[in-house]
Amino acid sequence: MFFQSWEPILRILIVGVLAYSAIVFFLRVSGKRTLAKMNAFDLIVTVALGSTLSTILLDKKVPLAEGVAAFILLIYMQYLVAWASSKSKGIDQVVKSNPRILYYNRQYMNKAMEEERITEMDLFQAIRKAGHGSMEEVTAVILESNGDISVLGSSAQLSDELKQNVIGFDEKQKKEQKKR
Repeated sequence: MFFQSWEPILRILIVGVLAYSAIVFFLRVSGKRTLAKMNAFDLIVTVALGSTLSTILLDKKVPLAEGVAAFILLIYMQYLVAWASSKSKGIDQVVKSNPRILYYNRQYMNKAMEEERITEMDLFQAIRKAGHGSMEEVTAVILESNGDISVLGSSAQLSDELKQNVIGFDEKQKKEQKKR
């Protein structure tokens, strides 16, 4: 049916304004980190917040107070996990995956690409998006913890500090240290 009455529409308008105001307020109070997609858990919270807002708006069986409680819970859990992972390396390693090298010094890391389900075409797309016109302009391509792909141009020198915890660099560094 296309239209039943104005009552559900009025409810959506009122609850929508209130729920939207509540989520904006809680996001402002919790800080910018809440919506920063730095790891899988951040993405889960962002999607869950959107899903919760949608449910509050469209399901009249869900009272506004319950939806707001869900907002608070999700934002608090994200805050707690982010705080705990900033205080504990162990928790950080459980919550986040390490970045991984996919291409370095004109060499594709085929095993890494296969395990991460990244194709050459995916690499080419990321390289073009980063403004590079050829592979000769690229020193490294890294799949970051949050799923983004970083492309470092040939003029970029990657320091040992930035290579830390990048899967693929760790193995290369260990081999180089054994040779010395």
